[in-house]
Amino acid sequence: MDITLRDAQQRVDEWIKTIGVRYFSELTNLGILVEETGELARIMVRKYGDQSFKESDKNKELADEMADVLWVLLCLANQTGVDLTDALSKNFEKKTQRDATRHKDNEKL
Repeated sequence: MDITLRDAQQRVDEWIKTIGVRYFSELTNLGILVEETGELARIMVRKYGDQSFKESDKNKELADEMADVLWVLLCLANQTGVDLTDALSKNFEKKTQRDATRHKDNEKL
């Protein structure tokens, strides 16, 4: 099943209002976003970096950690009135204009 960003925002909002009771405060969700991002980083540095897995990390799934980050970001977007579909579209435009030749001209790449 394909889900658009707009669909995802709507589905998270519906879930929060029916199963989750209510949104946590924006500041709490920001803290949760940082926490979830840290969990994602932990798996990434063990899978792709130099650290070895601890026993407590072995059942963690990279995709699930990424989905946790996305979930909280969707919550924050809903709470602050951000349409992520529109925001991402504008971000593509900004990056395309700003970086039209920047990366092509970068000798490091």
